Amino acid sequence: MTYTVTLVDFPAAPPDVIHAAEARFRAALDKALADQVAPTLRAFQSASESSANELTKDEVKLASDWATAYAKAKEAGFRGLGDADEAYFEVRLA
Repeated sequence: MTYTVTLVDFPAAPPDVIHAAEARFRAALDKALADQVAPTLRAFQSASESSANELTKDEVKLASDWATAYAKAKEAGFRGLGDADEAYFEVRLA
């Protein structure tokens, strides 16, 4: 399944800088999760909307994997950009 990455709330950055940051984020996410981006994102979203006792062990593991991979990808994406407290990468399944 395909997905999109969008850098949100990073003010006054030129489009090429934003595109490069999104590409770094995506590359790091793909490296960490390979073909598991969609299931881990869905598990994370489910975990965010549920209590822990409503999730299977596999869903909890996938959600945890997403959080770890997202943090690494975020670090890669923001490398060299400087501080932007409100900025984040939005990932959407296509």
